[in-house]
Amino acid sequence: MAARVQVPAKAKKGEIVEVRILIQHPMETGYRLDDVGHPIKRNVITLLSCRYNGVEVFRADLSSGIAANPYIQFYTVADRSGEIEFTWIDDEGKPGSERQSIEVAA
Repeated sequence: MAARVQVPAKAKKGEIVEVRILIQHPMETGYRLDDVGHPIKRNVITLLSCRYNGVEVFRADLSSGIAANPYIQFYTVADRSGEIEFTWIDDEGKPGSERQSIEVAA
């Protein structure tokens, strides 16, 4: 699963920064049928977590109500330079992750 993360490359200490992620995932609900009428197996991202320098700053329990290629946006406070890391897992047990660095100036 590919993902695109948007985090400011630089921020001032204490600044509130916007964090965005777009994950390429079909988010199949289990209610649709394929071309020959068989149900398509449910497969949605069930857990999305974001850690900033190892500390969890955001967590979402997702469900079939979320559209394909989920887009999530939230805010956090830039306290020091480091990495923002996203991890997620879907119904099939497939994990995914993406990282982005942020430089924080005093």
